[in-house]
Amino acid sequence: MRFAVVGAGATGGFLGAHLARAGEAVLLVARGPHLAAMRERGVTVRSGEGEFTAHPECTDDLGAIRAAEVVFLTLKAHALPALAPALGAALGAGAVVVSAQNGIPWWYFEDRHLESVDPGGVIARSIPYRAVVGCVVYPATNVVEPGVIEHLEGSRFSLGEPDGNRSERVQAISSALVKAGLKAPVQTRIRAEIWLKLLGNATLNPVSALTRASLRQITTSPATRDLVRTLMEEVEAVTRALGVELPLSVEKRLEGAAATGDHRTSMLQDLELKRPLEIDALLGAVIELAEGEGVAVPSLKTVYGLTKLLDEVNRSRS
Repeated sequence: MRFAVVGAGATGGFLGAHLARAGEAVLLVARGPHLAAMRERGVTVRSGEGEFTAHPECTDDLGAIRAAEVVFLTLKAHALPALAPALGAALGAGAVVVSAQNGIPWWYFEDRHLESVDPGGVIARSIPYRAVVGCVVYPATNVVEPGVIEHLEGSRFSLGEPDGNRSERVQAISSALVKAGLKAPVQTRIRAEIWLKLLGNATLNPVSALTRASLRQITTSPATRDLVRTLMEEVEAVTRALGVELPLSVEKRLEGAAATGDHRTSMLQDLELKRPLEIDALLGAVIELAEGEGVAVPSLKTVYGLTKLLDEVNRSRS
């Protein structure tokens, strides 16, 4: 099976390195010093269990994905609209697109448009709905220097067809990831799992960016723990309005966040690096859906406004 990974930063590089080490044909699409280092020295993954270096093909030419049978999208959700037309044009006939972004993905509703996720509907026009397989990503990874990825925890990439079928293609992708040493369960209710991860991402991520605090600090401070609980309850109310049943309670989700210790969220890391923050796919989409369903989410709206302003100010100082 021929794989391509578009947006091969921390998550994509980690995934691509494992697949390449397992003998799969892998193309990583990246840019800048990270791309240059991967081309020259390969991709090194470091963890508490040791390290390894793999040597997948690396490029900044999006057109090179045409030969790929499976294309993983691991770039930030807000980067996808601008890239979507070129990405769609570059896809080979019959290619499977594995959407591995945080938040509500553009394909979540086949017949409903979310402007916060897909401005103007450009992604939906560019990537055929039938090509999509959903993915929920759990590994915590960082690019600690160009070409070097630190793996902190987790190895699970949950996969699922939008219609819930255990298709041959999703099972084949799962088998390749398992062969590469990763966990890749095929889920028949991928939408519920998307919301379960979003329960944390839409709440803990912006609070961590606003406070510069780790998950341990957020969940042990009474004030921020209460705020996150309120935010999670508002997200949960939106899921109920959509008929989605979460497999975990808000309190259990909070306990899980506390157990991760001094982990710094991806949004906090992006803030410190003065990168654009992944706000609309995480918070904006929930608020847009809440308004459509008539669900009040005042705390989410407040945190959304504060985080948007933080993003604007932070980038203006870069």
